[in-house]
Order: sequence, then structure tokens, then C-alpha cells
Amino acid sequence: MSFASSRAPFPLTRMRRSRRLGFSRNLVREHSLSASHLIMPAFIIEGQGRSEDIAALPGIQRLSVDRLVEAARLWSADGLAAVALFPVVPKGKKSAQAEEAFNPEGLAQTAVRALKAALPEFGVITDVALDPFTIHGQDGLIDDSGYVMNDETTEVLVRQALSHARAGADIVAPSDMMDGRIGAIREALEDGGFRHTQILAYAAKYASAFYGPFRDAVGSGEALGQADKSTYQMDPANGDEALHEVGMDLAEGADMVMVKPGLPYLDVIYRIKEAFRVPTLAYHVSGEYAMLKAAAQNGWLDERKVVWESLIALRRAGADGILTYYAATVARWLREGHSAP
Repeated sequence: MSFASSRAPFPLTRMRRSRRLGFSRNLVREHSLSASHLIMPAFIIEGQGRSEDIAALPGIQRLSVDRLVEAARLWSADGLAAVALFPVVPKGKKSAQAEEAFNPEGLAQTAVRALKAALPEFGVITDVALDPFTIHGQDGLIDDSGYVMNDETTEVLVRQALSHARAGADIVAPSDMMDGRIGAIREALEDGGFRHTQILAYAAKYASAFYGPFRDAVGSGEALGQADKSTYQMDPANGDEALHEVGMDLAEGADMVMVKPGLPYLDVIYRIKEAFRVPTLAYHVSGEYAMLKAAAQNGWLDERKVVWESLIALRRAGADGILTYYAATVARWLREGHSAP
């Protein structure tokens, strides 16, 4: 029997019957959204007792490690799944070879140790990419022509991932889109005794225009200038290519995969989940957050309703987890008793 003929015809079937009352709408709701589905991205800065507002991301701050731990206590208590760390590296520590990326005393490594000491059960995810650490803002090492070199970059990414694992990261998340880096990192983790460290592969990361506020927040936008990342991040026009990228990353040892950005690529999330049936995450990125926040601040949209609708759309498409700058806010809404609008 086909899906179209699985119910009796109208008026024997009236689809609105179950929509009439709140309890039955809740009863037949197909997808849910809870704090445990959400991951909070966090920007880390040097120093103590410091917080900085981010103009392009209203309500989000860069935090020193001690302030990050304070915030994470609340995020953990509210049931968020994890925090994803993004260091803001001072210009004086950026270099062509990105040595600061694998400094055991670097911001990310220091933050991991502090978080695991204070909140050992709270998930900590680290970004494995070089753009915060390079003087040119690219995610890898470049040659004389400015082209991002693949294999040479992977060698540095391996050292970075190992430094995060040594600090205690639960999940390392390569977001660079170099070919073969998942296999190289997995092999290094196994050889280094970090067999329990998970890899979240940014498997389908698109060369998107929605990343602008993030680059401002992390400090790579100024260095990148007018350059782009289209030689390694994916073409927004491509969908089949995403399936190949995911298949390769899984074959190389990824534990879970990510699609970035989220809402403009719902079809990609759906296709990946249908094809592979593996843990699939989505990144509801800075540009998506900024659009919703700006519209809400101008009174054009009901913030809570559109945030819920946006995040449940990602869940409906197949996302098991969502990185979103709204994670802490949604967790607070849920704590305060707000459910689906």
C-alpha cells in the first residue's frame, strides 16, 4: 500500500481532528527539541575575569577561561549536550605555520583542562582548524601562490588534534575540509592511546556567505580580507558531493558527521541521514543567528517562535544534534517552562 493511500478518503479521514486540541497535537508530534540536542559554541579569550560583547552576535560574548567555566556550569545544569570551543588568538601569536594551534598551553587546550576539571561529565568539543592561528585567515598552510596545501596542512591538524586529546577533549571536530585528514587524525589518536576520543567531522562544510559574524567573533575575518575558501570548502550548488564527502570521512573513522550551515542545507542533512543512518549534526551558524536576532530586535518576528521553528526544522531534516548560538537561550526557555509554541 502506498503512503498516499494509507488513510481513508475525506471525510472519513479529517487531518484536522488531531490538530484541534493541544493535548492531541502534542501526542502526535513527530519530532522533539530538548536541551540535550543542543551544543553551545563558545569563543575564548586570554586573561582573567574578561568578557567582550560581539557586535555581530548580540547576546553572545567572548569569555576568558574562568568566565567560560562559570557559564558552562549553568549550561550543564540546564541540560545542554556540550560546549564547542573556538579560541580568539591575539595577532602576535598568529603565524604562517600556525604553531600556536598545537601549543599545549594554548587557549583551547587550557580551556579544555579547566572545563573537564570543573565539569567532568559535560561534553567538550574542540575545533580542529588553523584559521584562528594563521596570519592569512585560511584554514591551512599556503604555498607561494596562496593556495591552501592539503597534506602539509593535515600534518599540523594531526598535531592540533593530539594536543586537544591530551588536554582531555571528548570530541575533536576537524572543520578544515582537507582531504584525508579524518583518517590521519584517527590513526594518530589510536597510536597515541586516545582510542576513546571521538571525531566529529565537518564532512559537508560549504563555502557559505553565512559565516561572516563568526569570522568577526574569532578574529579571522580581518586576516582573510577579500580572499575566500572555495578551493576547499564545498560549492553551495552541490548535493551529491556531500554524500561522497560523508562516505569518505566515515570510512576514515569519523564517529559522527556535520553539515554546515544548517537551514540553507536541509536537503543535504536529509539525504545524508537517509543514506548513512549515522549520527548527523547541523551547525546553525552565526549568520542564521544574526538574521533571527536582528529581526526579533526590530519587532519583525517573534524570537522564541522562529527559533523553535528553525531548530525543529533541523531536527525534522535528520539532525541528531545542533550547534547553535541559541543553545543557552533555548535551554533557559525550557527551564522556565516554555515548550513548543
